[in-house]
Amino acid sequence: MNPKQRAAEAAMNYVESGMVVGLGTGTTADEFLKALGKAIKAGKLTDIRGVPTSIQSERRARELEIPLVSLVEAPHPDVTIDGADEIDPNLDLIKGLGGALLREKIVAQNSAKLVIIADAGKVVEKLGTRAMLPIEIVQFSHEAHVPFIRNLGGEPTLRRAKDGAPFVTDNGNYIYDCRFADGIPDPHKVEQALRTRAGIVESGLFLSMATIAIISDDEHAEVCEREYVDDE
Repeated sequence: MNPKQRAAEAAMNYVESGMVVGLGTGTTADEFLKALGKAIKAGKLTDIRGVPTSIQSERRARELEIPLVSLVEAPHPDVTIDGADEIDPNLDLIKGLGGALLREKIVAQNSAKLVIIADAGKVVEKLGTRAMLPIEIVQFSHEAHVPFIRNLGGEPTLRRAKDGAPFVTDNGNYIYDCRFADGIPDPHKVEQALRTRAGIVESGLFLSMATIAIISDDEHAEVCEREYVDDE
């Protein structure tokens, strides 16, 4: 069992019969989909309904015979299980290298819990140290956002598909992958700035969203829970 499979199996502990489950996108999330489909087929879990976060995860869930509903039909999933591209000590994340960041964030924000599964190589002290930050941008005049992103400290590159054409998300938008030379010094500040910009749809910063992270290596899966600070 590899680290991704081990983390996915551990995430099954957070799924019970009768739940609505957000279905993540990516290679690690796919291991969870396989484990979930297997449990449903064996009768270990019943009355499970999945909410896919991308066309890819919808297609995969159908292949695995996982019953599906839309977020309109089930607006508050009990839990979403998804992967991440980077995880910092606060359980803040960079996601979206698979291109599904917008739908992933929509499903995650509606879920009672967000459980992140990842191998140990995704853990960093500072976000942006290894992974680039994906930013989803509408196609119209997309180049006009490049100077704005550079002023935030990032060096953006338009993501391209295998045929060399710009990569297009499930929502019909482009993605710029942004490299921060020394990591992102203040992710909350960057996220806030991006939200003020018309034409920037979403970023891959998932801040204060993950409830639990399951980090796995070749031998163990460690469960990390977010620490909540009481403001009173």
